[in-house]
Amino acid sequence: MAQNIYDNPDFFTGYSQLPRQTLGLDGAPEWPVVRAMLPELNGKRVADLGCGFGWFSRWAKAQGATQVLGLDLSRNMIDRATADTCEPGIEYRIANLDELELPASSFEMVFSSLTFHYLSDFKRLVNTVHHSLTPGGHFVFTLEHPIYMAARHPHWIADEDGRKTWPVNGYSVEGERRTDWFAKGVVKYHRTLATTLNTLIDAGFRILRVEEFAPTAEQLRLTPTLAEEMERPMILMVSAQT
Repeated sequence: MAQNIYDNPDFFTGYSQLPRQTLGLDGAPEWPVVRAMLPELNGKRVADLGCGFGWFSRWAKAQGATQVLGLDLSRNMIDRATADTCEPGIEYRIANLDELELPASSFEMVFSSLTFHYLSDFKRLVNTVHHSLTPGGHFVFTLEHPIYMAARHPHWIADEDGRKTWPVNGYSVEGERRTDWFAKGVVKYHRTLATTLNTLIDAGFRILRVEEFAPTAEQLRLTPTLAEEMERPMILMVSAQT
C-alpha cells in the first residue's frame, strides 16, 4: 500500500498552508498551461485521481461535467474535499491508486495533479486508466518532473561564481526515493521521462502534448521566488488520448 503521508499531522499542517491549497487552482503556477491541455468537459464524466481538497473536481463540475469522482488515499483530504463541496454530481472516495480498479469505459476524462510520483506501480495505474476511458477519452496529468526529483539531494549547490546549480543524482536509477518535506521520510518513486512516456504508449495511449513548467515573465514579476524554477523543470505535464 502506498505511504499515506497526507494523514501525518505535521505533513498535513504544512501542506495545507501551501498557496495551491489556500488559493486553489489560482495558487498553482502551472495551472494556465494545464488548463490549455484539457479537453472540453461539458457533458463528460470525469475522474480526479489524488483529488486532494477537491479544487479540480469542483472546477470540472463548473465546466459542465455531468459527474465527477474524486479519489484520494488520505482521509484528511477526502474529509476536507467533502466539507468544501456543495455541488451535486461530485462524489469523493478513499482509494489507494496503486490498487485502483475502475469500470470499463466509465469516464471521458481522467485527471491527476502531482500524485503519480507517490505510486510504486505506475504501469498498472496507466493500464487501469486506459481501461476506464471511453474511445477518444483524455488522460491529463501532472507530476514532479523526473529531473526535479533526481536533483533534490542535495537541493542545490553554488558554483564557483556563486550561482545555484542543481546536480542530478542517479537519474537513470529508477525506484524509491525518500525526502524530508514537512515530515521525515516522505516516499516517492523516480521514473525517467522516457519510462513515463513509453508507459503511456505501451498502454495504447496517443500522446497529445508534453509540457515542462517554467514561469512566465509576468509570474516572475509577481512572484520573484519562482526564478529558481528557470534552472530546472519542476513539473511535467502530459496530455494523452485513447
